Amino acid sequence: MYQTGAENMEVVSNDYRIKTVLGRLEMIIDNENQRIGRDPEFDLKVSNAHKSRCLYELTMLFRGTDPKQLATGHIDQMHGLKGKLALNARRVEAHLHAVRAVADLLKNAARDADDDGTYTQEQFTYGEA
Repeated sequence: MYQTGAENMEVVSNDYRIKTVLGRLEMIIDNENQRIGRDPEFDLKVSNAHKSRCLYELTMLFRGTDPKQLATGHIDQMHGLKGKLALNARRVEAHLHAVRAVADLLKNAARDADDDGTYTQEQFTYGEA
């Protein structure tokens, strides 16, 4: 099938946009994988927002695209991203587990401080006079 100049430019433009978004997503994931759990200034919420935006853009770019027309480089890059995302999922899960553990420690410490016997729940019950 012969493509007109405009159709060819659209394919090239879409190809370039896919390459750009894949590259940006890879940088975001690499940054997150390096900094999560190590850098106290790292903002996981912001990083997740950036990842979500890239994934949304890719969804829009791939909509209506025949997978057979994807450049081999994009497919190779997506396979590499799949491995990095798997590592990212493990690191995020480990980070969330650590956050839950710290929250439980703080909760238990607060409960233990309240349970020191100074006050009892019965002192605050109404209508028992």
